[in-house]
Amino acid sequence: MSDWSFVEIARLFERKQGTAAVELALESRPIADGWMAYGGQGSYVNKSCGFGFDQPVTEAQLDELEAFFSSRGVEPKVELSPFAPASLLESLDRRGFVLREFVNVLYREIRAGEDLRQLPFGWPEGVRIERVDPTNDAAVLEFVQVSSSGFMPEGEPLSEVFLELGIKSVRHPTADAYVARKGTEAVGAGGCETSGGLTSLFGTSVKPAFRRQGIQQALIAARLARGQELGSSLAIIASGPGIPTERNATRLGFAMAYSRVALVKHGEGLVPSP
Repeated sequence: MSDWSFVEIARLFERKQGTAAVELALESRPIADGWMAYGGQGSYVNKSCGFGFDQPVTEAQLDELEAFFSSRGVEPKVELSPFAPASLLESLDRRGFVLREFVNVLYREIRAGEDLRQLPFGWPEGVRIERVDPTNDAAVLEFVQVSSSGFMPEGEPLSEVFLELGIKSVRHPTADAYVARKGTEAVGAGGCETSGGLTSLFGTSVKPAFRRQGIQQALIAARLARGQELGSSLAIIASGPGIPTERNATRLGFAMAYSRVALVKHGEGLVPSP
């Protein structure tokens, strides 16, 4: 039996999504009990989130939301938990917002003293996990390149926006970044952020030639151990439904908390955001 209710998990995670976007953004504004953030065209922080819990969202605030994004040339984007009020969904529907994607939020409690290196199929042979020194420019760049590789077509160069955001996230004072190595080659990478008793795992990729060897599970274990070291009682991973991240997380004790949605409003000349 979990010590956490799903709505408690949603409050924590959605708030963390909002504050993280604000910290990485070029510009941000509050909206109700959440935030709107803009990080440049093509940035994954172009979104509004963290609201729909404690304060009603007025039509005037939704007008402001649409103007905030459209005036900067990007599609308005709203991320919501299933605990958002039906009235908010109805307002967004009337305004022409449509479903962009579902994301599953998985959670796992972290117990003091548990051995987190015990993987279901054993530790991957010849793999070691290294924590990235955020003051080492070359190590940070390597991490960003590897951790971003799974989120774009193979061989496509990393955009300046993604590169700058990745570097900024690694150097955030509450973040940790990890690289998986076989020999001298970085074969996978993933990050985490820990604050308020919650460790969020993000940005995990494994190079295609090294997949299905347990490397992602090893990266998850290393970040769970970091959360344990820092006193977290809860870890969270957000994953697309049915992808390897979700399967690997469930093998390591994660369970489904809820599905969140991303809604967008298309408009002529407006650039979609990841």
